[in-house]
Amino acid sequence: MLDLFKYTKELSKHLSRADNILLVCHVNPDGDAVGSQLALYHYLVSKGKNPAMISPNYLQEFLKWMEGVDKINIFIRDRKICKDLIYKADLIILLDFNQSNRLGEAEELILKSKATKIIIDHHLNSKSFADLLISDHTKCSTSELLYDLISEINGGRFLNKAYSEAIYVGIITDTGNFEHGSYSGNTFRVIADLLDSGIDKDRIFNLVFNNFSAERMRLQGFSLNERMVVLPEYDTAYICLTKDDLSRFNYQKGDTEGFVNLPLSIKGVSFSALFIEKDGFLKLSFRSKGSFSVNDFAGKYFAGGGHLNAAGGEYYDSLENTLKLFLEVLKNESPKILIRS
Repeated sequence: MLDLFKYTKELSKHLSRADNILLVCHVNPDGDAVGSQLALYHYLVSKGKNPAMISPNYLQEFLKWMEGVDKINIFIRDRKICKDLIYKADLIILLDFNQSNRLGEAEELILKSKATKIIIDHHLNSKSFADLLISDHTKCSTSELLYDLISEINGGRFLNKAYSEAIYVGIITDTGNFEHGSYSGNTFRVIADLLDSGIDKDRIFNLVFNNFSAERMRLQGFSLNERMVVLPEYDTAYICLTKDDLSRFNYQKGDTEGFVNLPLSIKGVSFSALFIEKDGFLKLSFRSKGSFSVNDFAGKYFAGGGHLNAAGGEYYDSLENTLKLFLEVLKNESPKILIRS
């Protein structure tokens, strides 16, 4: 359990001393990365600060409605602006990741920066490269952790619409609207505070989960009907999508969000994997039920990581070779063997 008082004292000291604060999320930012980044941004603005924000690459479409998202500088689009922000920063806060390779093209510049660096995160297997690491893997999301930190710093709940919506988005996206993840009683107490503040949960749910294109829905159907393989001997199912598959359905960033969870609805399946072919690498996502640690599985074989039941990474090999390796290691480390033995 994180010692909130200890870390909020340190965090508050750094925030009060800094003149140029830069908030940075990870490459391919999800709802928790953007939600925690925007939540901290709105809090700091309310306290008279003027923080800047950077995302290493483009945001997913279903997050672009959030207040303040237009203030996020995209590194691969606005390189000159972002490099200048990194150069001027005296405090850099990195949200929702703990490994520097998740900074994309911004990695080298941020590592070389003389600014104080703080990580706020909730993932396992931290490889901290910062001056201060604030991490609690028992939290369902970085947004939940940030809410607790800010409430402690603020001497009580800090709630305004933009902040509350950002925290809410971070929590519901990292838990699949409470279908998975390490949420707890504290999570729901935070949710109660957010709902009491007056946010419109139905509007937010529709913007996040019911805002897809027809092409995305067809891609999902194709993935299940044509690209899903069920391996009952291993309690496992996987989906693989090629670049041609994505092109066929006019793929937009974020369209495959949640696909990896779908096979877990099959009776007897406790491990699901998603392989997506990109330019020069594969994007991997793993999900599990019960005690099978996809964090350990991803880290051991695919240089990835995450949580007990949700992990992922990038693997630099062909789709054919990656699937071959995946099937080979399943023989020794399948959920069926680990759970039923």
